[in-house]
Amino acid sequence: MRRRSPRRLLGVLASAAVAFTLLSSAPTAGAAETAQPASAAQSAAAAVQPLSTSTPVVFVHGYTGNASNWATAISVFQLNGWSSSKLFAYEYNSYGNNVSNAQGLASFVNNVKARTGASKVAIVNHSMGGLVSQYYLKVLGGSTSVSHLASIAGANHGTTYAGACLIYTTCQQMYPGSSFIAQITAGDETPGDTRYASWYSACDGIIIPYTSTRLSGATNNDVLCQTHIGFLADTVVLGQIARFVAS
Repeated sequence: MRRRSPRRLLGVLASAAVAFTLLSSAPTAGAAETAQPASAAQSAAAAVQPLSTSTPVVFVHGYTGNASNWATAISVFQLNGWSSSKLFAYEYNSYGNNVSNAQGLASFVNNVKARTGASKVAIVNHSMGGLVSQYYLKVLGGSTSVSHLASIAGANHGTTYAGACLIYTTCQQMYPGSSFIAQITAGDETPGDTRYASWYSACDGIIIPYTSTRLSGATNNDVLCQTHIGFLADTVVLGQIARFVAS
């Protein structure tokens, strides 16, 4: 019988890790493709679409945070194809009022749209940035300007941890049962045509209960074990978010 032939510092370290992952996975994908019959390989290649990286991304930090919190995320998004001219970090007053912070976000998004010529942006938030973002989308009508919203350990339904800083209006608003949270969670938590997703973990330690991040109507991703601050350097999660925004 004839035998057949064998047919995701912070910033610098995270970039290297993601680059290694991307580079090391490329040969495997190539080998799998060459093992297929020609027609199957052509069909698979036609089905694979490159990431859509034209949407500007606005990052919204959490309580006491700032733009530097997003160094790793920006590196991950750049490795996934975004240019630096499409990546923006919004900063606000952690001790002020989240209504004002959301109004500031609305102005910031409008400026990004004017600067880039885009009709919509994507928002990636962390912690209290979830409250700022949700108020903007739901109460201020921002959903018409946002294609995707990714909430990382967002305090979307509040956290009892805010009891430690109730001298500040933002923390009063972040406490479970506040009138602010009641306003952004009443009725539809994911309004408009925006695509919503969240990432949360039982190991968070700051968002209590940790399930506060989940949004009804969103794709909610339960991460096995990640700390609240650790999320900001988690290149695996940040890579997932980049692909979500590109979808």
